[in-house]
Amino acid sequence: DTDRALVLLEEYCKKLQKPEEQQLKKAIRKVMGIFKSSLFQALLGSFKKKATRHGTTSHTSLPATLACDVLGCPKD
Repeated sequence: DTDRALVLLEEYCKKLQKPEEQQLKKAIRKVMGIFKSSLFQALLGSFKKKATRHGTTSHTSLPATLACDVLGCPKD
């Protein structure tokens, strides 16, 4: 879910301290802003409704999956 993705991204950002990592940190903060936006939330809600209607609910935690893929998080 989006909240989990935001937590993972925030934790990762805290680790980025070196000057050469600041551009990545800025980009991650932009992604976090997108995840928090009302437009993204509306699109995600629409996606979840369509997935449920079609019986494909395995991708409803798309933001968390994306964050884990980027950050290399272990799978549950």
